[in-house]
Amino acid sequence: MQNFSDSVAVVTGGASGIGRALVKALLQEGAHVVVADVEQAALDRVTAEFAALGDISGVVTDVADAASVTRLADQVFERHGRCHLLFNNAGVAAPSANIWETTPNDWKWVHGVNVLGVVHGIQAFVPRMIASGEPGYVINTSSGDGGISALPYQSVYASSKAAVSCLTECLSAQLKSQGTALGASVFYPSGGLLDTGIWTTDRNRPSDLAREQPAIPAPTIEQFKEAAASAGWELQFQDLDDLAQYCLQGIREQRFVIMIGLEDAAQTLQQRAERIGRAELPIDEAEVPQL
Repeated sequence: MQNFSDSVAVVTGGASGIGRALVKALLQEGAHVVVADVEQAALDRVTAEFAALGDISGVVTDVADAASVTRLADQVFERHGRCHLLFNNAGVAAPSANIWETTPNDWKWVHGVNVLGVVHGIQAFVPRMIASGEPGYVINTSSGDGGISALPYQSVYASSKAAVSCLTECLSAQLKSQGTALGASVFYPSGGLLDTGIWTTDRNRPSDLAREQPAIPAPTIEQFKEAAASAGWELQFQDLDDLAQYCLQGIREQRFVIMIGLEDAAQTLQQRAERIGRAELPIDEAEVPQL
């Protein structure tokens, strides 16, 4: 897909952060964009803000609920009759903790959104996309934390993103082997720190999946910036609009891996492979912080 004009794109988690930047970039390319998000107020804001850019609509969607994602697909195909670009982008994160200090609900919530959310998107949209016979792409948002190398104190989140990378690899191979007109890419948000809603995802945590015990409060992005400034650290943030444009270019170039700084990731993976080849732990335990 070289030209996104008049294509139909669906972006989950599209009302804020990286999803919002993708929505903006797609509209600027002339795409018809359906924004899916669990937050009605955020959906209303983004659809109003970007209305002048093109055809945008919003659908409240809980990606952890298969029926909710099926309803999203029903509305997309009823309105547009097709879908060319599916961005499975919605994601959440649990508090930092040792694995034995995480709770069952941490795993149910994060993996329900980050892993099953992607699976639900694929199952609801891909059969219809294949049946249309039109070219299309599925872009699944992973993370270098898990997809490349895990941050040990983020075991719940990292393992979910490792799963997204793996299932996207399987999806891409299956789409090619079946001779479909679809492709798939794994998107690693990268290039620096990201000022997104992932820092405060607890705001959307369902009450029935509330944490069973108190956790160490996670800092907001503002608190993190203040702490870094006090420590004399110079933080490098990635512009989200530039990142979205980079992602779209990756789709044009049919890259399976869409990631800024891919050479550094390859070096990290090589080092991990060498450790595995020596039957060693791929993570340097000396670098693991004490929680």
